[in-house]
Amino acid sequence: MKVDIWSDIACPWCYIGKRRFEAGLKNFAHADDVEIAWHSFQLDPSLPEHYDGSEVDYLVERKGMPRAGVEQMTAHVKAQAAEVGLDYDFDNLVVANSLRAHRLLHLAARHGVADAVKEALLSAHFERGVDIGDPDRLVEIGTAAGLAADEVRAALDDETLGAEVEADFARARAYGIQGVPFYVIDEKFGVSGAQPAEVFTDALNQAWADAHPLVMPVAEGAVCGPDGCDPVEQKASDAK
Repeated sequence: MKVDIWSDIACPWCYIGKRRFEAGLKNFAHADDVEIAWHSFQLDPSLPEHYDGSEVDYLVERKGMPRAGVEQMTAHVKAQAAEVGLDYDFDNLVVANSLRAHRLLHLAARHGVADAVKEALLSAHFERGVDIGDPDRLVEIGTAAGLAADEVRAALDDETLGAEVEADFARARAYGIQGVPFYVIDEKFGVSGAQPAEVFTDALNQAWADAHPLVMPVAEGAVCGPDGCDPVEQKASDAK
């Protein structure tokens, strides 16, 4: 079973959703048979490489909301993050364009360390006040996951990786994805948003049942009627 996940590194609900999905997956009986693929999505492609202001400043400007409303919203998100063990620090968060970080994520996927790099990027952005638009910081994140420093630095402006990121954007549009996180299970079932863990478990169970329909074998030549199945039942009793 494959789960494709679209998310942005600069998306607070995407990190919360990652934790909730992991909890839901943990309660799924066939978790070892699940392949996870991370896909790129940008909530605001127009962001400059470096924004001169806080997360609250950015949201006030971008959404046109009153500052008090934005502060209330970020406090709510911080509380939700804490419930899944995350320590969001909006005061020190560095608002930056996530495009280069997405290229790093695609490089990580080629080396089988996408989940580790995704986790590190989200933590760096929301918990540790790291500038995810800074090439030096991205090299640090990549090398911590076992990638070569020169390969990471080259990847940040690599056109081929950039095309892979753009392909993710295009595929999201084809699916009609307008917000993240968004989960596509076996290209059939979609889950939108940072849902509770049990929602993910239910969705995984539904997808598994759909892909593995239960078939009850009947002995060759047996015929079942209103009064039972003979000689199948006789054979079963003989075996006792």
